[in-house]
Amino acid sequence: MLQSISQWLLEPGVRQILIVSVIALLIGLFLGFRIRPANKEKKKTIASKGDKSFFKGIQYLLSDDQDQAIEEFTKSVQVNSDTIETYVALGNLYRSKGDIDRAIRIRQNIVLRPNLDQRIKIRAIFDLGKDYRKGGFLNRALKTFLEVERHDPSDVKTLREIEKIYEELKDWENAYDTRQKIARLEKGDHEHILAHHLVEAGKICQDKGDPGRAKSLFSKAVSTDRRCVDAYLHLGDLYFAKQEYKKAIATWKKVVEITPQFTFLAYRRLEGAYSRMKDLEPVGNFLKECSRSNADAFTHMALARYLNNESDAEAALGEIEKALELDPSFWEARRFKGEILLNQGRERDVINEYRDLIAHLNVPYLRFQCAHCGFEPAELQWKCPQCNRWDTIGLIDSKGAAG
Repeated sequence: MLQSISQWLLEPGVRQILIVSVIALLIGLFLGFRIRPANKEKKKTIASKGDKSFFKGIQYLLSDDQDQAIEEFTKSVQVNSDTIETYVALGNLYRSKGDIDRAIRIRQNIVLRPNLDQRIKIRAIFDLGKDYRKGGFLNRALKTFLEVERHDPSDVKTLREIEKIYEELKDWENAYDTRQKIARLEKGDHEHILAHHLVEAGKICQDKGDPGRAKSLFSKAVSTDRRCVDAYLHLGDLYFAKQEYKKAIATWKKVVEITPQFTFLAYRRLEGAYSRMKDLEPVGNFLKECSRSNADAFTHMALARYLNNESDAEAALGEIEKALELDPSFWEARRFKGEILLNQGRERDVINEYRDLIAHLNVPYLRFQCAHCGFEPAELQWKCPQCNRWDTIGLIDSKGAAG
């Protein structure tokens, strides 16, 4: 319990009154089991000196003065090296300050102590894994967390650390297996994470020239989570590469049905069909159907590109107008409109239409934001690089709201 309290004290945002209450309990426990029967009076004196430094260290923690806290905790350890809780607090402080080497040495010192309580030892090994991970020693951290898992296979916190490392190492199959363990121990929505792990594993197979295995993994991802956009996109890519264009279009169409905000991902893939497919009628039918059922700016823009490719410039301009009516700041649509007008030799219309274009050119239309932590990546990512959550990044609309 003392180790948990020491770590808890380092967490930001904890109310002062709660911390003070815990400190009182901590000091009582701290004094209680440090006095040994032999040489009791001498040990009382030593303990008293150590307690003063320990208490000062906690006071400095309350003041967010980590340097002074480290100094006082170090004094406490020098007076009485048997105080595990002081070592834990000291190791956590060093880790929080980025002094990983010292944090690791302290943790190793705890683990190697003879006759150490098994629970304390496992906790120290867990903390050692966190030290390794923060220091960038991913393989060491993984090995350490796996050791903790062997002692306590049902510790979800340890399994989450293991899963994160597998994800960073791009070992998606082991990440998938670890998430399955978590799902058996903890209720919640795990399907979307499992699906992403399968898709990432499929991408690796696709890159290595194993489309059969990739297709199997993408299909399994869709079966796991029917709303996994990335799975449909890459499954469609496989069909398209095999010139099974109708299957590719039907698969990409699923994206439009389940997540309209990400329809642009499917449309951009369809643009690649223009130069590959002899019969573009399925593409046109798909886009026209989407424009009737999902009339957003992206849909009209995609249909405009298709119509322009089919040499129907006037119809393309009409779709662009519809896109700009829905979103006047859609500068990509404005630019495309200018290209069409210039190709038709309508310079006067270009001047009239683009008087305010400069104000829009430097404003990115595609902006993304994490709904959990607010991070704005430069491009769409299925896992937020800041808070490490899956499927929290959405498109920010023209009004600044995340979808």
